[in-house]
Amino acid sequence: MISVEDYLARVVALAHPLPAEEVAVGGGSGQVLAEDLPARFAVPPFDNSAMDGFAVRAADLAEGVRLSVVGDVPAGAASAPTVGAGECVRIMTGAPMPEGADSVVPVEQTDQPMGDAPLPAEVEVREVVAEGRHVRRRGEDVAVGDVVLAAGTRWGPETTGAASSIGYATVPLRRRPRVAVLATGDELVAPGTELGFGQIPDSNSYLLAGLVQRFGGEVSLRRAVGDDPEEFRAALDEALAADVVVTTGGVSVGAFEVVRQVTEGDIDFVKVNMQPGKPQASGKLRAPDGRDVAFLGLPGNPVSAWVSAWMFLRPLLAAFAGVPSDLARNERDRIEGRLHPDSILLPVGQTWRKSSNRRQYIPVRLIDGGIAPSHALGSGSHLIASLHLADGLAVVPAELDGPGETVEVLLTR
Repeated sequence: MISVEDYLARVVALAHPLPAEEVAVGGGSGQVLAEDLPARFAVPPFDNSAMDGFAVRAADLAEGVRLSVVGDVPAGAASAPTVGAGECVRIMTGAPMPEGADSVVPVEQTDQPMGDAPLPAEVEVREVVAEGRHVRRRGEDVAVGDVVLAAGTRWGPETTGAASSIGYATVPLRRRPRVAVLATGDELVAPGTELGFGQIPDSNSYLLAGLVQRFGGEVSLRRAVGDDPEEFRAALDEALAADVVVTTGGVSVGAFEVVRQVTEGDIDFVKVNMQPGKPQASGKLRAPDGRDVAFLGLPGNPVSAWVSAWMFLRPLLAAFAGVPSDLARNERDRIEGRLHPDSILLPVGQTWRKSSNRRQYIPVRLIDGGIAPSHALGSGSHLIASLHLADGLAVVPAELDGPGETVEVLLTR
């Protein structure tokens, strides 16, 4: 058997960053930025008021002084009057500072009412402010040319706001990896179908397709395929139009392992030191157009497939999306005491039947500051009906003694 870390390194090595596409700045949620974005505009783009009040010259201020009001500057104003000695301008939050003014006195510190009111002829300053007070300076957040968003950043609402603020209408994002999902087994029937002898609903293809989307991929094909090698070979030929083919089932050592029968020689079949998820397969297949397509063969039991998807498919898709080493590096770092960025350390509140010689990956609920298995049977690889209860995936060393010990939990919600 090989370690989880060694196998993960093999899987991530199958990927190559996908090409970029120009995407409207408000789109592309979950995609990855392909290039650094330097600021085209300063942020803020001009000196502006941080308060509703009056733009003044600090040199004119004293408690009780009265200043002449020479104009109004709302946000979005096209121009503003100059402020001279003994003068001020009424100003709104975000409005550009008028020439001559260097500070803002909030309306609450004057004799004027708050809210919509006529422009006064003069204003009494009741509390003095220091020079520069309540003024946002041009470029104090970002200067022109500063790199605001680095290549490899995952796109979302916050990055959209940042890119818009520095002058971008479109951004170069790596396209989503296209993933074909094939669940194998003669026993599989469509959900909702009346079950005959030995039949079960196809849950794996739906489970994995949903995880592909959660991990930032695009499902190009989702299908259940029987154990006939010719049927599987035909489905696989169609699936090779994708960037990644992921299968469930058919990778163990039984008599009807169709994935192994069709791909052995091209794909590596290994045993990984984990429970569940010991039988795994990975490698590259050649598509009809000459491309190398990454292949990931997961076990057929649904919890095994779910665990394997979190541990191997997720970092593989991250690598295709343009963050090739982060997840693999963080998984290796875990052994040295550094956590995966989506992990927390929690004590075991309720224990489960454990493996004596393999690291376990247990779907768990968060309870009372600790964790408990999502199902009373713990890590049974067939317990799909309780997966939706899981808040995370506990990484449990083989030598764990029992309740009270602290383990790493990869958050999956």
